[in-house]
Amino acid sequence: MNRRNFIGALAGAATGSLAASALPKIEASTMQAQLEALSVFGRPAGGTFQNGVSRVGYSDEDIAGRKFVMDLMRKAGATVRIDTAGNIFASRPGSETSLPPVLFGSHIDSVPNGGNFDGDLGSLASVEILRILNDRNIVTRRPLTAVIWACEEASFAGSALNGSRIAAGITKADELKQVWRGITKAEAIRRIGGAPERLEAARIAKGAYHAYLELHIEQGGTLAREKVPVGVVEGIVSIDNYEVVIQGFSNHAGTTPMLDRQDALISASHLTLAVREIAISETGGQVGTVGHLEILPNATNVIPGEVRMHIEFRDLSSAKLDRMGEKLKARAAVIATDSRTEIRITRAGHNESAMAATEIQRLIESAANRLRLDSRHLPSGAGHDAQMMATLMPMGMIFVPSIGGISHSPKELSSWQDCANGANILFETVMDLAR
Repeated sequence: MNRRNFIGALAGAATGSLAASALPKIEASTMQAQLEALSVFGRPAGGTFQNGVSRVGYSDEDIAGRKFVMDLMRKAGATVRIDTAGNIFASRPGSETSLPPVLFGSHIDSVPNGGNFDGDLGSLASVEILRILNDRNIVTRRPLTAVIWACEEASFAGSALNGSRIAAGITKADELKQVWRGITKAEAIRRIGGAPERLEAARIAKGAYHAYLELHIEQGGTLAREKVPVGVVEGIVSIDNYEVVIQGFSNHAGTTPMLDRQDALISASHLTLAVREIAISETGGQVGTVGHLEILPNATNVIPGEVRMHIEFRDLSSAKLDRMGEKLKARAAVIATDSRTEIRITRAGHNESAMAATEIQRLIESAANRLRLDSRHLPSGAGHDAQMMATLMPMGMIFVPSIGGISHSPKELSSWQDCANGANILFETVMDLAR
């Protein structure tokens, strides 16, 4: 669908807002029961919901969780299939079967020792929408498809967004030969019902779907801190990764005077502080992180002669990231001169931002207004399957508050009412898009 037709379709959806506000509501108790039921798969032995979950992609726990969700999909009257990448699709026809469906969903795999909301909320809310429509015999104009993406987390050889990347046609050289816990990715995909020898068949063509929606916990503290129940995601941030090598001179820690030292770790420390200063030097939501250091020779009585470090900047604006990168290089030059070390900086990676469609953001905000829920626009600082779908179709994301901003932890928590609010915003927006 071209942009003009897409905007026209959304304008038509807005005229049905009164009908949308009369939709059946998803209850907090329903979301609680379903999230607690899914948490059994990967829960620590003898643990409870509060102990979190390890449902790592392609693992036995993931396979069990996928079976649980597929059973829910079938009970919701959907037609269920697994594509060759292992992604799960649950489809429901519309009154005009020739129209591209609305696609919505998330993932159910977790990081090791993770929480029970990341991905799970959006996945189970999507299935619950299909169940309500089936039980109430509600027919949408467009077909609907709920999706559970395979292995969203970077838990297989460091590769993230595995199923959605394949669906978007974005794969790495020799990706199927990557090995994790003694098996190749090809074997892992086959374990969950995929067919790696026919991976190309999982690719989604542009125009195959009308739009994509994803409900997710924020994984940050903005909404909870501001006591706003609904986040309208503006986009998923761009990321620049830098590899840095600092070359000093290793020497005896007891016999080398302080003024004679060429300490690579001192340079790295100043550069680490510079990353923070650069990130807060202008207004906006940009962030900068030094998350990895290697110190050589890493001995108690030897002055560090070499440090390798990784620096990451994130923001919605690639232009802002370019400015931050230039500031980093300028500060590094000064630090190198002052410390008599050599600093080499290489931009090792760049992920472009994935912007949410403005028209879908308006629909999400309108749905929040109908449900009398406050909302605010904000970026997503974390990656999501939605960024892959944004390369194929208009995309939108809904956030609900994460208590304390905690995620990827057993302490990850969102209130049951916030979960229900997000599910109902998703329901309303799906129905608007499906009209």
